[in-house]
Amino acid sequence: MVNFKGFRQKSPQQRFLFILGLVMFVFYMVLGIGLIAWTDMPVSIERKYRIMLGCLLIVYAGIRFLRVFKQENE
Repeated sequence: MVNFKGFRQKSPQQRFLFILGLVMFVFYMVLGIGLIAWTDMPVSIERKYRIMLGCLLIVYAGIRFLRVFKQENE
């Protein structure tokens, strides 16, 4: 069932912060996936550390998304 309480009008500041939160979520997600998938990085970091850092960034992106989503529901 659709919750129409989330569709009420927001102030420009709230809209801006919501969009900024989504942009930062996408940024951290792409950065994490890029670290894991990119094989010929210009910076020499061992593969296992790149994967660990990429996973950490993906988890952080998920936490940021949950915070933005939680603020949206309030």
